[in-house]
Amino acid sequence: MTAKESIIHKIISSENRPHLNFSLKHKTEKFTDNLFQTLFDAETCVAENIEQLEIDFDEIYKLACIVDKESCSTIWKTFLSKLPEILENLNLDALELVNNDPASNTIEEVYMAYPGFYAIAIYRFSHELHLLKTPLIPRLMSEYAHSKTGTDIHPGATIGNSFFIDHATGTVIGETCIIKDHVKIYQGVTLGALQVSKELKNVKRHPTVEENVTIYANATILGGKTVIGKNSIIGGNVWITESIPENSLVYHKAEIRLKQKK
Repeated sequence: MTAKESIIHKIISSENRPHLNFSLKHKTEKFTDNLFQTLFDAETCVAENIEQLEIDFDEIYKLACIVDKESCSTIWKTFLSKLPEILENLNLDALELVNNDPASNTIEEVYMAYPGFYAIAIYRFSHELHLLKTPLIPRLMSEYAHSKTGTDIHPGATIGNSFFIDHATGTVIGETCIIKDHVKIYQGVTLGALQVSKELKNVKRHPTVEENVTIYANATILGGKTVIGKNSIIGGNVWITESIPENSLVYHKAEIRLKQKK
């Protein structure tokens, strides 16, 4: 056996993920792009794209599902039936951006050029598949959006209507986070857990944000018992680990000291 053959043999014998097929990742990304285009591109033939999406979903589902491959058709039919509702919710999200961001000019601009909207759209797709207990695909979709936008929204998070993410870069929303209607958040916001432990897998680890809350850049809000009361404004750079009552204004006040002359 040559040195090269020996190396190849060692690599193959050391692989401990025999079902890992990286084509699943690339095919899921293609499926995700096609899904977004089907809903928002005026030049796309919806009927033709839906047929292709079903074929593509069947292919990626079989790659993702090692055990039960029989439920693919049921999941797709249920997901397809939810698409009109998902589109309606996304249109509300887009309107929220147009109505609240002075830099936005048209709703078309939001659909095509806003990374926050794209991240929300892929979240809403992946969340529905997550609810249907689709293996692996929802996480691959959310990580694809993460790579394109810098926004990390776990498909398990629960997000209400008319959601607004501006700039988007660096935003993190955890798996058990609950966000209600008309919430606006900005870049660098973290809605995370107080601690990371595998024993907490089935425990609510991430905060709840109630209606009409605005959270400004780089705020960090942690903990499953933390509730941000409705109509509150959370200023930039604050660190929150306890609940905030409704109608609150929370802000970080910088301390300024004059430099001492030498």
